[in-house]
Amino acid sequence: MTGSPVLSPDSSSHDAALSATAASPADSENLSPDELELLAKLEEQNRLLEADSKSMRSMSGSRRNSGSSLVSSSSASSNLSHLEEDTWILWGRIVNEWDEWRRKKDKLLKELIRKGIPHHFRAIVWQLLCNATDMPVKNQYSELLKMSSPCEKLIRRDIARTYPEHDFFKGQDSLGQEVLFNVMKAYSLVDREVGYCQGSAFIVGLLLMQMPEEEAFCVFVRLMQEYRLRELFKPSMAELGLCIYQFEHLLQEQLPELNVHFRSQSFHTSMYASSWFLTLFLTFLPLPIATRIFDIFMYEGLEIIFRVGIAILQYNQTDLIQLDMEGMSQHFQKVIPHQFDSCPDKLILRAYQVKYNPKRMKKLEKEYTTIKNKEMEEQIEIKRLRTENRLLKQRIETLEKGQVTRAQEAEENYVIKRELAVVRQQCNTASESLEKAQDTIRELQQHKVTADA
Repeated sequence: MTGSPVLSPDSSSHDAALSATAASPADSENLSPDELELLAKLEEQNRLLEADSKSMRSMSGSRRNSGSSLVSSSSASSNLSHLEEDTWILWGRIVNEWDEWRRKKDKLLKELIRKGIPHHFRAIVWQLLCNATDMPVKNQYSELLKMSSPCEKLIRRDIARTYPEHDFFKGQDSLGQEVLFNVMKAYSLVDREVGYCQGSAFIVGLLLMQMPEEEAFCVFVRLMQEYRLRELFKPSMAELGLCIYQFEHLLQEQLPELNVHFRSQSFHTSMYASSWFLTLFLTFLPLPIATRIFDIFMYEGLEIIFRVGIAILQYNQTDLIQLDMEGMSQHFQKVIPHQFDSCPDKLILRAYQVKYNPKRMKKLEKEYTTIKNKEMEEQIEIKRLRTENRLLKQRIETLEKGQVTRAQEAEENYVIKRELAVVRQQCNTASESLEKAQDTIRELQQHKVTADA
């Protein structure tokens, strides 16, 4: 079956528990009364947004209910506008007093970010979160655009497939595609080891939806340097292997039945989770939800990717266990991405129900490093043995050739010796004939002398 996910029988009570968790954050006991009031206002804003949405839908109902719906909608919208104004004031204050908030109100800031950064504040808050507001590399950007990159053809090919349905990036000559090309090209020049890696354009594309290209470039450079993304996008993709290894262990520990089912169907973690880490869910979930996750990523790093990934699998475990590989692939492609469209907070809340132990993750990292080092040592040993084997083969071939050469030399020597013996015999015969001739000449000379006398 590939229908919507079926939760456990007590799913409604579990959702209620999640709502209760939302009203009382994990760190609430450490917050001041004023800070708790701010969080309460945000909770009220979320509640009114939902109520406003429901009341607007109810306007299409019966005439008897339409009047009350209009009143409800008007009241909710009025209250919402006040809360939105409060939110603007709050985030304006956060931006203006950023250093103080990071030093003294960090826990409250974390809670506010988890509830979503207002759209109009995202550009500056993202830059502040990754400390990209004043980077020297920004001054190099215009010069980098004048240079040529060996990755240009590859970048051009891929940008057409980056957010193809988004108005900003539609069309070959669109402004979005042009600035996306510029940023990707500039980065390929400042980091030639990585150059360009498919998938990174989605991250840059999201940045460009929020800020000018120079600022997006600086933020992307910082993300690559400080958020493990550079290791993810290196040609070896060693960091991706580590993330998959860690995620598999979380899956095995927290969802053992689903893990066994995945293995029985040869449904490998990399088949569905690689894109989660490489694009931070930007190619998997609708943009509004993925952007909320990106807000948290900017503050908490890759931890949120692990949390959301496990939360998604927990939510879909009942369905997935009943499907074969083809069914699971379809479920991941068509069902899961839109399960939280109406309530992104539900996914975020579920993500923070996931057990995540940084020490355990560090231990898994050490295990993975040990395994990879051992594999590397084995590869080096195999390479050494192969080299020795090749040299031995060459030596054997040389010796075999030497034996053939010596045999040929022996045969040639034998022939030469035979020829030499024949020549010597001929020489001896000639010498004997010469001596006889000389004796004859001497005898004739003596006879002549005697005759003359």
